[in-house]
Amino acid sequence: MTHDATKPDVTLPGKSTWNYHPNFPLEDQSLFNLKRGPILGIKLLWNSWLPISDRLLVVGLSFLTWFYLSPSLETARIFAFKWVAAVYLRNLVLMVLVAGGMHLYLYTFKRQGNHLRYDIRPFHKKNSLYTFNSQFMDNIYWSIGSGATIWTAYEVLGLWAYANGYAPMLSFSEHPVWFVLWFVLLPIYGVFHFYWIHRFLHWAPVYDKVHYIHHRNVNVGPWSGMSMHPVEHIVYLSSAVIHLVIPSHPIHFIFHLQQKVLLAISSHGGYEAVTAGENSDAGLKVGDFFHQLHHRYFECNYGEPEVPCDKWFGTFHDGTEEATARTRARLKEMRKK
Repeated sequence: MTHDATKPDVTLPGKSTWNYHPNFPLEDQSLFNLKRGPILGIKLLWNSWLPISDRLLVVGLSFLTWFYLSPSLETARIFAFKWVAAVYLRNLVLMVLVAGGMHLYLYTFKRQGNHLRYDIRPFHKKNSLYTFNSQFMDNIYWSIGSGATIWTAYEVLGLWAYANGYAPMLSFSEHPVWFVLWFVLLPIYGVFHFYWIHRFLHWAPVYDKVHYIHHRNVNVGPWSGMSMHPVEHIVYLSSAVIHLVIPSHPIHFIFHLQQKVLLAISSHGGYEAVTAGENSDAGLKVGDFFHQLHHRYFECNYGEPEVPCDKWFGTFHDGTEEATARTRARLKEMRKK
């Protein structure tokens, strides 16, 4: 996959502009833009999956996880330390492989340099704002201590619900079309859910007690994606409750949780894409500049581009200075209330 790079705005850390960014204003990536027409909308959806994407990789991972790394539903009917611990260990390993692997490649070994990196300011060290006075250690602590645990809790409860008939089961043999479509629709539903729970997390009483932990990361890295307060982890992953209402297969449920966790990690990587080196534009797109703007300017881009809730409700930031001015004015008004 090839990525169009702009010229760096600045080469020195600490400036307010970006080292790399997509073209401004940001393109409308919404699947619901009626002016674009259905053909281009379908093409946009197709390109978000194929020829290869991080989301498609997670689909493959969810199948491998279900068939080779999960307890059978017969086993999951009764809670037992052995299978619960196995699920936790598997999730912990996945988190460490994705977040740790990206951090090593991009930030420790710097195999890509600053190529396609949004913000080249260093992560905070010796700063009392963070647990252990380190942004890196703080992010690992909250991701593993809370994130991996609550992710596992949701999965364990979900598998138990499937095993005991509390979650309606969908089989491929009976409903093959719906079985496949569910993989496409779940991320779209997840974006809509994320917008509204994210707005809730920015409600002052909740932000001050909970969401502030995630927002200490103005400049983000792979371990920042799941660095959250336990309450936020519970709320963030609560979209998985839909499987108790609408029929699905445990593979869909596992995919749902894995894409919420693992793609949060990759999209907070701080780079537009992971490439083969500093001189390559061919690689796997992982970054989310739309959300990077949220981490810098806070009160904007609460959702994701696929579902244009931010455009519908006036919180969209397209990367331009005009949008920054509007966001700052909005923030001032919010602080007066």
